[in-house]
Amino acid sequence: MTDKEKYRILCSKELSIPIYSRDWWLDCVCGENSWDVLLYNKGEEIEALMPFYSPAKGIITMPAFTQTMGIRFNPKFEDTKYSKNLYRKQQICTHFIERLPSHQYFLQNFHYSFTDWLPFYWKGFRQTTRYNYVLPDISHLDELWKNLSDNIRRNIRKAKDKYKLEVKRNVSIDLFMEINAQTYKRQQKKVYQPEVLKKLIDTVLTRNQGDIWGAFDENGRLHAAVFVVWQKNCAYYIAGGGDSELRQSGAHALAMWEAISDVSKVSDSFDFEGSMIQGVEHFFREFGAQQMPFFTISKGKMNFWKKIVLKIKKLR
Repeated sequence: MTDKEKYRILCSKELSIPIYSRDWWLDCVCGENSWDVLLYNKGEEIEALMPFYSPAKGIITMPAFTQTMGIRFNPKFEDTKYSKNLYRKQQICTHFIERLPSHQYFLQNFHYSFTDWLPFYWKGFRQTTRYNYVLPDISHLDELWKNLSDNIRRNIRKAKDKYKLEVKRNVSIDLFMEINAQTYKRQQKKVYQPEVLKKLIDTVLTRNQGDIWGAFDENGRLHAAVFVVWQKNCAYYIAGGGDSELRQSGAHALAMWEAISDVSKVSDSFDFEGSMIQGVEHFFREFGAQQMPFFTISKGKMNFWKKIVLKIKKLR
């Protein structure tokens, strides 16, 4: 049995694996044949794992709409001695680095629970710190409401009272794609991999692990919408969009708040994905979310022809 086959079995049993590293997610955003996984076994059990995406020979990078991958350690094997546990994890990291397929370019975002990148540094990798925002406990909505900034609460009330907006679930994929595209148009950017996003939405809807919340006015106009996916340990904000002409209504804050409220019934925490864009970071922070630093670890460069190959693959 291959590591990938063993990993699929593990994903069917282990609920704590982040959604971005699950086999069905990787099948969707990477393609079944463009991702693989390295396993570190202790006897018959898996002590650590490292899924990776390789869209072309010699390239290991991040797939679309996937914030983090990297190495995950099985908490069952944690040692009570800190120094011994740290050394164990460093040895596993070195093992994975040496087993990675031959590559000229490597880039992966590691989950914020991964805190020691020294083995990668020792092997010539680089690191950039990025920031995520997480609500670690969404079980008490009253507390969440209190922790919202005055500005977010004011926008939510404005959306309801002044603009009479109502949030509805099950917004159609086509309607969501339209309003998502408006955001990119307003920023004068190309829409980011729309076919992958449509496939991802369809996949999570079929699995009953995601939905689209939209804020509509009395005339049926969609002001803003958010796409959120979930599993038991965490729900994740993946994408959103707003009508360029209706941005003052507070709709985005209302749609996000209603999505968080709903997923609190099925998930323990909420992950905003984070952003290095100042305006987006500010919006997430105002929901009372905690800042979580995570590592982007990289090595090498892509030559011109590899970049062309990747661009062609994205257009398919």
